[in-house]
Amino acid sequence: MQNKINITFGTESLLRFSQELQARNYSSLFLLVDTHTQEFCLKSFLTQTGLHHIEVLVMAAGEEHKNLQTCESLWHQLSERGADRNSALINLGGGVVTDLGGFVACTFKRGIDFFNVPTTLLAMVDASVGGKTGIDLGPLKNQIGIIEEPKQVLIDSQWLSTLPQEELHSGFAEMLKHGLISDENYWNQLRALPQLDAATLSKFIEPSVTIKKEVVLEDPRERSLRKVLNFGHTLGHAIESYYLTHPQKKRLLHGEAIAIGMVMESFLGVKCCGFSKHHAEEIKETFARYYPYVEIDTQDQKEILELLRHDKKNKSGRINFVLLEAISKPKIDVEVPQELFAKAFEFYGS
Repeated sequence: MQNKINITFGTESLLRFSQELQARNYSSLFLLVDTHTQEFCLKSFLTQTGLHHIEVLVMAAGEEHKNLQTCESLWHQLSERGADRNSALINLGGGVVTDLGGFVACTFKRGIDFFNVPTTLLAMVDASVGGKTGIDLGPLKNQIGIIEEPKQVLIDSQWLSTLPQEELHSGFAEMLKHGLISDENYWNQLRALPQLDAATLSKFIEPSVTIKKEVVLEDPRERSLRKVLNFGHTLGHAIESYYLTHPQKKRLLHGEAIAIGMVMESFLGVKCCGFSKHHAEEIKETFARYYPYVEIDTQDQKEILELLRHDKKNKSGRINFVLLEAISKPKIDVEVPQELFAKAFEFYGS
């Protein structure tokens, strides 16, 4: 993995992108979009970059398509269209596109260069930065993957205007997480925002990216410090997987599930790390303002907890959590007594 992360901000980076690609002298260029970015972003991207003769690959939109079957289809398409080891892949889309596209690039002919152009708030502040590529294994999120930085991440807030409100809220959950694990002032700044529109949120993209970038540079392979970025994700990923695979349940966006995870894990911090009950209540109240309440009954809880056994952070069968000792003071590798899980669901539901 590279020891630096090349991130540029603003429309100017898109305008210069074509010249930068020419300087790298690739044999061929491919652009991956999903059906959403094909409709809302592709034309604008091609116009601004001037990359009109690029080969476009299209995948179905949605987390349920972040799987090996999609990868296999894309590998075949790259091969059939003459991609070689000196080709490059540009991923234009949200977290599913940047995660899966990065994995496709890292594994095609043992690795070709790739670039990320995130188009959702979630991808801008989280998924496209840090080199985590990968796919889901059945209902289990991000079980297969490689850590490899893209050659460049081009972040332009213009794409936020293409998003529905719930997608902005989904990305905002990761920004709130950055405050909780790293910067109390940033947390208080974000939770005081009167509205979550594209113009307001665009001002906070760079500070959030900076927090994540600094953590990743210190611990690119997630041996220690980088684990703090998983706050809310141990329970949150299990909740997201559960609702993704139960058609009779309403699908949850990543940020909606992680928001529940952060509320529950703040309660676990109270019980296991001396975290302030007042701050746990403050976290619950903050997320309740932005995210719809989800009814999680006893059977749901049982199946969600079963999914916890497959979490990537587990070690020797033990479920490891990132919990808060204080706001901006996370503690990694905390083992939680199982009897506290029901109480954490109760805290979320109360």
